[in-house]
Amino acid sequence: MALGIFVIFLAASVVAASTAMIFKPGDWYDGLNKPTWTPKKWMFPVGWTILYLASSYAAMRVALLPGGSVALAFWALQIALNTLWTPVFFGAHRIGAALVVIGALWLSIVAMIISFWPLDPAASYLIVPYLAWVSMAAALNHWIWRHNAG
Repeated sequence: MALGIFVIFLAASVVAASTAMIFKPGDWYDGLNKPTWTPKKWMFPVGWTILYLASSYAAMRVALLPGGSVALAFWALQIALNTLWTPVFFGAHRIGAALVVIGALWLSIVAMIISFWPLDPAASYLIVPYLAWVSMAAALNHWIWRHNAG
């Protein structure tokens, strides 16, 4: 039962990740002015793989507990916003709109951490690296937005 639930959450994460295969950074992103602290390209697939696995495992733990419906609704919201960000930023080249999406994503992750906590503190802790990663990504999105006018 637990493995099946984990696979469902992981499948949703794979769908989110697949947008990066459809909307690749490419020449447009390479040509943007970016800060010196921009992560190396190889870090993104490695980081996201680890984060998606941890998030799926945390969600599975919460799904097995009574009273997790609100917490799992926040999980669903964050994966939807996560899925939306890539086509907005890399597909539509809407850096400002992507900043709004990633801000909403950040808030949904915070809400997920808070809602996971009373049900399963370990699951909540598993999400903290995801919040840190999205915080960095939001800062990068903001920096690019500020330094690539027009």
